[in-house]
Amino acid sequence: MAIERFGSGGPFEARVGYCRVVRAGEHVWVSGCTAITEDGVVAGAGDAYVQARAAIGALVAALARAGAGPEHVVRTRMFVTDVSRWEEVARAHQEVFGAAPPAAAMLGVSALIDPRMLVEIEADAFVTGGTSSA
Repeated sequence: MAIERFGSGGPFEARVGYCRVVRAGEHVWVSGCTAITEDGVVAGAGDAYVQARAAIGALVAALARAGAGPEHVVRTRMFVTDVSRWEEVARAHQEVFGAAPPAAAMLGVSALIDPRMLVEIEADAFVTGGTSSA
């Protein structure tokens, strides 16, 4: 089985040594996505909902590179720096995944790699049909 790797070109991938999304046959794993833009700005400063939507947008774009979509996601993990704001993050998650809800966990963490980041979301997906069409 071939393993395919799809980078996002984000600023941390080369520095840390990871890939945004990896696909092995029908399985797809998306690394933690945040609200950081291509130019290094954190979208939605101080707004957990906006950051969650941006992180999920990056996640959905990563899925697409591997031939998958939100409907293929079977598990998400949401890391939030202020768990008291869980409803903002949950609302963004429900808006994208509500039609085909995955197993999910939301975890309160003390910090993310950049202190401006409030939310990081990762996902696992399962796509029947073997290799990607990307």
